[in-house]
Amino acid sequence: MREWLIHKVGEFIDVDEFIRAERFVYASGDAVSIADAYRQSTPIWFHRELPVEAPVPGEMPIVFQDERILVVDKPPFLSRIPRGKHILQSAVVKLRARLGMPELTPAHRLDRVTSGLLLFTTERRWRGPYQSVFQQREAHKIYRALARTDASLTWPVTVKNHLVKHEGTHRVQVIEGAAPNAISTIEVERVLGDTSEYRLSPLTGKTHQLRQHMLSLGLPIVGDPLYPTERAVALDDFSDPLQLLAAELSFTDPVDGSARHFVSARALPIVGHPASARAPSV
Repeated sequence: MREWLIHKVGEFIDVDEFIRAERFVYASGDAVSIADAYRQSTPIWFHRELPVEAPVPGEMPIVFQDERILVVDKPPFLSRIPRGKHILQSAVVKLRARLGMPELTPAHRLDRVTSGLLLFTTERRWRGPYQSVFQQREAHKIYRALARTDASLTWPVTVKNHLVKHEGTHRVQVIEGAAPNAISTIEVERVLGDTSEYRLSPLTGKTHQLRQHMLSLGLPIVGDPLYPTERAVALDDFSDPLQLLAAELSFTDPVDGSARHFVSARALPIVGHPASARAPSV
């Protein structure tokens, strides 16, 4: 078993030290011994060391809760699920601990840097029905964004293209000539001088779709760390949030057929937290 563990995880942890400290255990709870023979198809459990995470500032109020779903108003910079260096500072981990709901699971995607409505299912048995609402494009979403004013365009504008995100890259790529897999309708909500607030209605839900579609119009969203150019931002820098808000969510409930409609209490601009006001790393 030692040799198998070295092969599987030796690149990331000190296997011998973990065995000595009895940090590898079988499903029975018994510790893995250095002399244990290899056992095929045997689960082994261990807890890896977590990186130090700066607490993400901002509240995450509950918009709605019943026995099947929970809707929250997520602040910017908070990851939806544990990913990369964001483990404890993720919406699902925080909410599971706060509410004592170990089966709580997000039903759809929302970028870490995007603010607004995020829907969770409360128990495993409800995951399929509500996730299918988003997978089958039966949910109607409205986003709002800040970008520069452009009087030369005629609104509304529908953007269609083919987006692909390759593993190991941060930005999506537009595949010219391919059948559209990403469609958004964009219109001006109000003009604020050099900047305008835009209403964005995505028909599809591809990664970074709205951010890339705004860029394709020559209107990158204010505060975007990836588009038009990728810029380095420290993980504890919460000073310049992306001005993109998941503002409204509507769908027909897949369980009881009722009309669901939720609205974020947040408004643009999303306020950042200057370096001097950042919460300390703990």
